[in-house]
Amino acid sequence: MAAAAEAAGYRACLKCRPYRLADHVAPNAPELVCRAVQLIIAGALDDGDEAALGRRLAVSARHLRRLFDDHVGVTPTQLAYSRRAHFARRLLDDSDLTITEVAFASGFSSIRHFNRAMRDVFRSAPRDLRNRRRRDDRLTADGGLTLRLPFDPPFDWDAALISLSRRAIPGVESVEGGVYRRTIVLDGDPGMLELSAGGPDHMLLRAHLPHWEGLIHVVERAARMVGVDVDVAAGEAYLASDPVMGEIVKRNPGLRVPGAWGPFEAGVQAIVGETLDAAATREALALITRAHGAHVPGLSHDLTHVFPSASTMVEAVIQDGCLPRPIADAIVAFASAVATDAVQLDGSAGLDELIASMVAIPGVEKSTAHQIALRLGYQDAFPSADPMIRDAVRHVAPSAHTVDTMAERWRPWRALAATHLVAHMASAVASGWHDVPAIA
Repeated sequence: MAAAAEAAGYRACLKCRPYRLADHVAPNAPELVCRAVQLIIAGALDDGDEAALGRRLAVSARHLRRLFDDHVGVTPTQLAYSRRAHFARRLLDDSDLTITEVAFASGFSSIRHFNRAMRDVFRSAPRDLRNRRRRDDRLTADGGLTLRLPFDPPFDWDAALISLSRRAIPGVESVEGGVYRRTIVLDGDPGMLELSAGGPDHMLLRAHLPHWEGLIHVVERAARMVGVDVDVAAGEAYLASDPVMGEIVKRNPGLRVPGAWGPFEAGVQAIVGETLDAAATREALALITRAHGAHVPGLSHDLTHVFPSASTMVEAVIQDGCLPRPIADAIVAFASAVATDAVQLDGSAGLDELIASMVAIPGVEKSTAHQIALRLGYQDAFPSADPMIRDAVRHVAPSAHTVDTMAERWRPWRALAATHLVAHMASAVASGWHDVPAIA
């Protein structure tokens, strides 16, 4: 990890500029470490300390530091410090934000802390780093702030776009001309994001925001939404040795597990989609959004609302005719569980704990809970009752006893396996089943 190298006294190379690519936790790291890293990326140490982070994960700060020392090479605080500095360096390269705007957009509490961090990590003052940027670094856009979302190639943007389009909530999301757009809320104020293809090693994110404070977390969430923040090479290598998944993975290089911008939004979508087909799910979500989501005026591309929050939906009265009553009741119960932290969608809960908390809600099945967990980034989540996954397994392995039994072979990368199975099934249906032969 770059943070570990910096802690040992090394400086980022000025030629290859490793700060443009996100660090990845070693694939053999404990799940608790992976969850802690995701919480840090989401801003857990912006206002809190390691003791508070440990409490969220039900461990002591001392034990957490020991785990980080063994598997990451730095303390949690050092990792957060390094990530903020690296993101600031990207803004200095890519944008024309002022030095002050870069500091606060990167999560620093003061200019003094920002200047010290840049000198610690890059051995230079922010102004000197900006003067060093290359001619083709600066990104320009007609409105908004455009940034690169770097990734380790390959990355299948076309497949990601299909997934985004299939799940797009009318009024909240749209996919047109190879560009994905969505409304968001940043500290209570609405904004809009646009994602499009960039180069062989990066996507382009254009952000239209009311202010730049906390931009680092907007960018991290956008990267997670399309999976470019995850190193899937280890998972692909593991699945490649499986007699069924090996051939499927080979056919779809660069496929990433679909994430979600809003955890609660993804949960509601999964609960509705558990019973209704795709078209009915989209219509139901559109009705919920129009009835309970805040209206955002003046946007193009048919974007009109932000998706309602859990606290809003706790008090919601979902009209009869909008949804079958059992689904409507399940959504309100899910919202209440999220609002009271009975269900924790921030990544602090382990997979088994998260699943148990969601299936305790009347109307939420185990497979639906796994579908939600998959989109929240849990790499071993596996929605075995998903019709596309079950059909795909029957297609590629007709002799398999059960989907769950076969999926045991794919641990701890079942979310990646599920994503490949869905993509395989979509290809099979699109080709009329003729050009995608069974594997086993």
